[in-house]
Amino acid sequence: MPRYALTLFASAFLLFGVQPLVGKFALPWFGGTPAVWTACMLFFQAALLAGYAYAHGVATRLAPRSQVKLHLGLLGLTVGVLAVRALWVGSPVAPGPEWRPEGVEGLTGRLLAMLAVTIGLPFFVLSTSAPLLQSWFARSRPGASPYRLYALSNAGSLLALLSYPLLVEPYVPRSVQGWGWAVGFVLFVVGCGVCAWDLWKREAVSAPEPGAAPRQEPSAEEGTRPGLGRTLAWLGLSACASVLLLATTNQLSQDVAAGPFLWVLPLALYLLTFILTFERETLYPRSVCILLLIITVGGVIRSIFEGPHFPLTLQLLAHGGALLAGCMVCHGELVRLRPSPRYLSAFYLWVSVGGVLGGIIVSIVAPRVFDTYAEYPLALAACCLVALVVLLPRPAGEQPVARLGRNLRVFVLAGVVCGLVVAVADSRKEVRLTARNFFGVVQVLESARGDAYRHQYTLKHGAITHGVQFASPDRRRQATAYFTPESGLGLTIAELRRVREARGQSAGLRIGVLGLGVGTSAALTQAGDTVRFYEINPKVISLAQGEGDYFSFLKDTGAKVEVVEGDARISLEQELERGEAQAFDVLALDVFSSDSIPMHLLTEESVAVYRKHLAPHGVLALHISNVHLDLVPIALAHARAFGMHATMAINETKGDALRSQWMILSPDAAFSWGRTFAQSSGKVHRLELAEPPTITWTDDRSSVLPVLRLLRPLVNARTITEPPSAVPVAQPASP
Repeated sequence: MPRYALTLFASAFLLFGVQPLVGKFALPWFGGTPAVWTACMLFFQAALLAGYAYAHGVATRLAPRSQVKLHLGLLGLTVGVLAVRALWVGSPVAPGPEWRPEGVEGLTGRLLAMLAVTIGLPFFVLSTSAPLLQSWFARSRPGASPYRLYALSNAGSLLALLSYPLLVEPYVPRSVQGWGWAVGFVLFVVGCGVCAWDLWKREAVSAPEPGAAPRQEPSAEEGTRPGLGRTLAWLGLSACASVLLLATTNQLSQDVAAGPFLWVLPLALYLLTFILTFERETLYPRSVCILLLIITVGGVIRSIFEGPHFPLTLQLLAHGGALLAGCMVCHGELVRLRPSPRYLSAFYLWVSVGGVLGGIIVSIVAPRVFDTYAEYPLALAACCLVALVVLLPRPAGEQPVARLGRNLRVFVLAGVVCGLVVAVADSRKEVRLTARNFFGVVQVLESARGDAYRHQYTLKHGAITHGVQFASPDRRRQATAYFTPESGLGLTIAELRRVREARGQSAGLRIGVLGLGVGTSAALTQAGDTVRFYEINPKVISLAQGEGDYFSFLKDTGAKVEVVEGDARISLEQELERGEAQAFDVLALDVFSSDSIPMHLLTEESVAVYRKHLAPHGVLALHISNVHLDLVPIALAHARAFGMHATMAINETKGDALRSQWMILSPDAAFSWGRTFAQSSGKVHRLELAEPPTITWTDDRSSVLPVLRLLRPLVNARTITEPPSAVPVAQPASP
């Protein structure tokens, strides 16, 4: 038993430990959106299905000694492939630079192909372990239940997922993680060899000829072959739980940040339900789980009405609780329908098919069928319907009190489903256009249609406002939202213009903006300026350029407008490779996916790229407004690393402005002491770190955990209250 237990634990730990690692490699190249992880999960589920199909075929069609020969050969081949990749690419699991996309078309297919080439074979081998080794265990030890080994393997998966964001991601570089994982894989191969030797010895005398079918000697304990109805039930229950997992991950990632921390939390809850339900049937109290489902789905309905400003702690409790309760119901009923050990491999195969089906629904079908993330409320409703189905049959001899309680739960569950419908319908009020693609969901909302002064169109990405424009001609060119003249970007542009005029230089500015939105920042420009936008979402570009006649900032400005389609960082790196440094007077970072900033655009390496595109006195403006993350420590760490002076400009919601928090990084110490900032009605704080930073983001190490607002990150920063004594306040220092 220990050899099988340890090997299965190791395989599960490696199987789920590599998932956030390869996802982290993929994020910077594929837009940093939640869809990256959804596509990764589709690949993982498909590879898992292939592994289960292999295990089922081997366990049912080959003699035990033939199984051992085949599987040991596959393990040896995999170790050889990892060794070749380590020598050829420099890492056993990292993708080569040839996989970096050049455009925005076919990203899902390219990502899946990259995963297949880089991690496909070892992931497939690991995925065969749970059903195949359990089959070997059942054959070697008749009468012992192998299902507890499945719970143990899920415990290994859970440990891997929890340790990654807490112990690995913040402290261990990605390259070291890859090598450590490869060493663990070799140890797993050794354990697998020990289990194979155990089976070989036990079958040495009675093993049939190679290629012959293993003996099947049914007994009374083996039960009957599962019928079509039970098989479809396995498929439906596992698919429902899979859809709920991926949809919940999308929901959480779009409003915080796409990254391992918010990837592994839902997956850990999902695995926890497997552990509990497969360990012991009594660990699935049906009534308690259904009650928890009712309460948590009610919390989700509340969060939909409240929007993204619903406290993060309550969001995590509502969405995480609903995922836990929904998967407990699905997996609990799945276990109640499990077959005898004789049909174990077929059971796991159909459960895996259901998981892949859920991945296909969320990654491929839903983006083409739904124009919003409708699969999330639908998955919750499906879990409620599963609970209704299991509650409807009346048990024999049911007491009146029990009948009353069951009928009450049925009534409340039906009400919860209706509440989901109402909440989703309410969220679509005032919507004039909705579009969904790989980069998320964008909506155009129209409000105050009967009021000529207040009539406006709003662009939303997920739940967050990404731009507002008034409809009336006399207000159409007015800067709004996060880009008013009193915002950090507005103050920066005005001060740069004032300084250039004071020096007798042309007032025309060259402005770069990472993230287009509706093009509101173009309202801060004037004739003679050039503004160059970098935007990855083609739908956003189309809307900003006038599709539907909702937004016209780009057409209305007198400045020269340039739009570059593609990931901003990749585009800027390619321009440097071509010798086309842009010499921006100000480069603004305003790249959001809903309310989350793609982390690869705020690492130390990305800031180094931005610096190379700045003019000698060029300023970097970082829009760090975020409901859930405190990005001030990251910005201050970058300022210290590049010898720049940091100023935080906060403009509160007032009139046409929405609350914005900008961090201005300038090479000139006196820049933010200029007249424009001094006369600002907003809050202006000149900051610097009092000691070396304890929190920073790099391509190798970046985690949202230290900057979550609910953890109240401590930053040893001091406020500068006096301007540089040697430099006049009115103009910046000379380089």
